[in-house]
Amino acid sequence: MTTATTTATTTLIDGIGLLYTGDPEREEIADAALVIEDGLVAWSGPAAEAPAADERVDAAGRAVIPGFVDSHSHLIFAGDRTAEFQARMSGEPYTGGGIRTTVAATREAGEAELATHAFSLVREMRAQGTTTVEIKSGYGLSVEHERRSLEIATTLTDETTFLGAHVVPAGMDTDAYVRLVSGEMLEACAPYAKWVDVFCEEGAFDGDQTREILTAGQKAGLGVRVHANQLTEGPGVRIACELGAASADHCTHLSAADVDALASSGTVATLLPGAEFSTRSPYPDARRLLDAGVSVALATDCNPGSSFTSSMAFCVALAVREMRMTPLEAIRAATYGGARALRRTDVGWLRRGARADLVILDAPSYVHLAYRPGVPLVHQVFLGGLLL
Repeated sequence: MTTATTTATTTLIDGIGLLYTGDPEREEIADAALVIEDGLVAWSGPAAEAPAADERVDAAGRAVIPGFVDSHSHLIFAGDRTAEFQARMSGEPYTGGGIRTTVAATREAGEAELATHAFSLVREMRAQGTTTVEIKSGYGLSVEHERRSLEIATTLTDETTFLGAHVVPAGMDTDAYVRLVSGEMLEACAPYAKWVDVFCEEGAFDGDQTREILTAGQKAGLGVRVHANQLTEGPGVRIACELGAASADHCTHLSAADVDALASSGTVATLLPGAEFSTRSPYPDARRLLDAGVSVALATDCNPGSSFTSSMAFCVALAVREMRMTPLEAIRAATYGGARALRRTDVGWLRRGARADLVILDAPSYVHLAYRPGVPLVHQVFLGGLLL
């Protein structure tokens, strides 16, 4: 008796004007080609050396980049905060207080409504080249509603984050809420989460409370992420580094000690320029971090209050224009950097064996993402080797 065998179909993408691989060993290849087999990158190099394949896609001189890795988003919510945005644009400062408005709307919404809305945002991200996205809870702030949010998030991504410690719900004692988040809420949410996060900030959670919640999350088997130093200098970044967090996110207001802690740790500084754009706040000093040897990622912080954008390309443009990053540094942070912030080695680059998540740009170079801000430059998106 013989056993039938099947051979995986291979796809050759050639005619690539510039291939940005994200692989530090060979980051850019001009006049390039790439081969996909069984959903993975099987080969990349000069087009003249490309092996034969079963199928061919002609990039016609366009650039190819890894799919964006958006390592910080808040997509499970209902309602909108246009009134708050209008007030900010009229001069009111951003304090983070509007989170409770979204909590109320999210609690009132049905599960199907929340799931449909989140799916539409993920689809919007995919169309703009994002192939990996992290999704946080944080707009439920009760055991039932946080668990529900994370259960929905698991249908959309493997990168789910428990953010019960977003703010303290109205009318609840802070110490009692910290105990709830670290206990019953964590127990209910941990089966649906990969990460635990805390908004360590004045008006949210202080250093001791942050450490208590994150440590409880670690004991439950979750990795650590921290909303750190967004509105003021504080202990968030150093706590993130102390606990071995994958990422400290925002990093807008940093002391020299904060920068040193990041540079000497494995914690990625995830910068979220959409938040500064939408709140008219000072941008993080990416140049200072990069020059100190800190690993940097870019993400959208997509949320209804302080950064309602799903466009990583827009964040790349902001990083170049407002945060003194070069186009190469920005594209690296939006792909390879985001993967490092999620401790992933299978995405964020196009080296052999990586998942074939890639974007063909309607441009000859990734530089056009910053050079032509606001222009839709995504020609085609491949997810696991499949054309979306």
